[in-house]
Amino acid sequence: MKIGRYLVAFLFLMTLLITFGNRGVVDNYFMGKRLSQMKAENNDLAAQNKQLAEKIILLRSDPAYIESIARNELGMVKKGDVVYRLTN
Repeated sequence: MKIGRYLVAFLFLMTLLITFGNRGVVDNYFMGKRLSQMKAENNDLAAQNKQLAEKIILLRSDPAYIESIARNELGMVKKGDVVYRLTN
């Protein structure tokens, strides 16, 4: 009779450890979710890297692109352009 109780207690304890312990079923589930999130983040970063690489190529080789960046982002003007300054 005592052996049966000990066996049931041991099996219950082992079930708890397998389910909720380190690297158990629950931990495995959460790690799978985290892995899928990290893969999605990795894909986003790879797409950003690809866009930046394309931008680097344009900045190194395309004078028209460099001019558009200088005009739009830096506010530069070309010789002969008319600049209007509005004041409030």
